[in-house]
Amino acid sequence: MVDRLSPLDVSFLYLEEPTTPMHVGGVVLFQGTSETFDLDRLVHLIEERIALVPRYRQKIKWIPGRLANPVWIDDEDFDVTYHVRRSALPRPGTDAQLRELVGRIMARPLDRARPLWEMYLVEGLTGGRFAILTKTHHAMVDGAGAIDIGQVILDVTPEPQRAAAQHWTPRPAPSDADLVSAAVSEILRSPGAAIDALRSGAIDVRETAERIGRRAAGLAAAALTMARPPALNPLSVPIGEARRFGMASMSLDDFKSIRRSHGGTINDVVLAVVAGALREWLMTRGESVSSRSTVRALVPVSVRVGEESAGNHIAAFLVDLPVGEPQPVVRLHRVSFEMDQLKATGQMVGAQALVGIAGFAPPTLHALGARTANDLARRMFNLVVTNVPGPQFPLYAAGARMLGAYPVVPLAKGQAVSIGLTSYDGGVHFGLNADRDAMPDIDVLADCLESALIELLDTVPATDRAARKGTGNDTGPRRPPADADSA
Repeated sequence: MVDRLSPLDVSFLYLEEPTTPMHVGGVVLFQGTSETFDLDRLVHLIEERIALVPRYRQKIKWIPGRLANPVWIDDEDFDVTYHVRRSALPRPGTDAQLRELVGRIMARPLDRARPLWEMYLVEGLTGGRFAILTKTHHAMVDGAGAIDIGQVILDVTPEPQRAAAQHWTPRPAPSDADLVSAAVSEILRSPGAAIDALRSGAIDVRETAERIGRRAAGLAAAALTMARPPALNPLSVPIGEARRFGMASMSLDDFKSIRRSHGGTINDVVLAVVAGALREWLMTRGESVSSRSTVRALVPVSVRVGEESAGNHIAAFLVDLPVGEPQPVVRLHRVSFEMDQLKATGQMVGAQALVGIAGFAPPTLHALGARTANDLARRMFNLVVTNVPGPQFPLYAAGARMLGAYPVVPLAKGQAVSIGLTSYDGGVHFGLNADRDAMPDIDVLADCLESALIELLDTVPATDRAARKGTGNDTGPRRPPADADSA
């Protein structure tokens, strides 16, 4: 039985162009130096634990004639040292130098002839720190699983857990004749879906149709949103191949204080902070911002169920962020109200159905359909905002303490920036992936995120504020609090 890519997974391959590489990633900071953690130690950790993520020793093989979606096969020439690499910052090793390096590395596409991931050990950071940068193609993971290759090297204690030694023997790759035969057999077994030979896609379509039938109002709301293109602004511009990267860190307790004082969810507060930051950033550029100005964000949500771990299962909200609202608390209430309405009407289902259109097309038309969707992106939303909650206690890699994790979310065609954030050990860490030419002021937008949080925090009575804490650098382990919010 071949391990075939799903319609959504393969769409990320078809979406890929020189200006829109479809890999996700992360920048993870650690406390430690080359004397305590080096490339050999990182390679050893990967070799010892990569069996936990077998997909990372597999590559993609296409079906002759594109009769069906491609399949995953073992890479018989797998070489971990090709994927795990070393880089060092020149003195003084500042965070600005790290961000520049990240932008350059993330701009380069992955090698499709090999397993679709890379990892970089970046040495020479000030303050006795180092960084690990990961790149993984979106076809391999969804938003909640994008750091799987990074997770395998992490432990909850400074003392690494020993993994059982496992001998790996790659399975021989199927011949072209076998792949064609398997594709034809699938078509014959499912004559109703013979055009695309995507049985799993057909199941997804049927289930989506049933949900749409139950929530017709949700689909209507989604269609109405799609019919109203987002406002034109500096976020919706042609982009090139080069990238910039921005970073910002904040305290999770501050987000919780705002949530307790004004209601909503942690994710509502996050979106309100993003709205406030975009408002301030637009004004620094001299852009016209009226009381009715909005920026439309696509907010993906992982909908994996139970023990599922493979493939993409993504739903999404289309949220009009009220950047024209000058009052921060009103801005938060407007975000909370819109999110409640989207959840109540089922507009998430409508947006998911639109994303899942790729499942209707035969594989030979996926490229056209996916690229058309990419071309339409600027008329659907202005930017992507992802929020992935992480553990609220320290993690370690071979004894080196993890300080923070900053996501790198790919850009769609015609979109200048994407914003990802991960909460970890009391901190909230933003990663801003941006087009180099369109966003020379990416660090200004990062600063605006911090300003927008302070603006909201200033509306919380002093007696109700949580103690202002660091972002994961305090000593001693912390366990997840009982009132932790999900994204």
